[in-house]
Amino acid sequence: MILAADILQARILIVDDKIANVRLLEQMLAGAGYSSVSSTMDPTRVAALHREYRYDLILLDLQMPGMDGFEVLDSLRALEAGSYLPVLAITAQPGHELRALQAGARDFVSKPFEMLQIKTRIHNLLEVRLLYRALADHNLRLEQTVLARTAELRASEERFQRLTELSSDWYWEQDANGAFTQVSGPALEMLGVRAENDIGWNESERSVLNGHIAARRPFLDFVYSRVDPDGATQYFQVSGEPMFDPLGRYCGYRGVGMDVTARMRVTATRN
Repeated sequence: MILAADILQARILIVDDKIANVRLLEQMLAGAGYSSVSSTMDPTRVAALHREYRYDLILLDLQMPGMDGFEVLDSLRALEAGSYLPVLAITAQPGHELRALQAGARDFVSKPFEMLQIKTRIHNLLEVRLLYRALADHNLRLEQTVLARTAELRASEERFQRLTELSSDWYWEQDANGAFTQVSGPALEMLGVRAENDIGWNESERSVLNGHIAARRPFLDFVYSRVDPDGATQYFQVSGEPMFDPLGRYCGYRGVGMDVTARMRVTATRN
């Protein structure tokens, strides 16, 4: 919400080559309560002044010697490329009104102007300008928040990966298309990707495992087994989960696994 006090404190620049016009506008704005008004009678200084002070509104006379208002608009557009051009054009030539709008001015008033009319247009343009600036500030803060959150998520992902690699025998990540992007330990062998080692597995158990991964389902501590050539049974425990980007879109899958043969044998002995 833009407060009335914010509008009255907005930065305004008057640009006119005639001192009488400058004084008239200064008196009108002071009488309306505006507290940050400056002026120049030199149109060649406008771009430099705006670059330094970033005015909320420029009251620009279009008919000036040396450098007219349209040339001033051109110089301001170079500073505000793709952005809001805060200019209220003032002209005594009816044909200049449309041209001023096409050149980037936000509005215009015709000379001789009525005080109520120009004060209303100044107020409205300032309100829009401040809303536009508030929106830009909000978007910047939002972008900074997203960047900070993304950095936190990346750091968390790195900590998670280090932890899982330390607490498991193997780890893997896949992208959204199923291609392996990170692998540690014998992950590919354990997942049956390397066909030369694809012997002795309990096919029904591994079918369940592959089904979890293919369906992008999270699962925890799934145990499956294989029989070695010497007839001994090995047991493996694996957990997996889908991954999502900061916008909540699926971006891949990851999992960890370990050899739990010793634990399973102890459990079997106790039973």
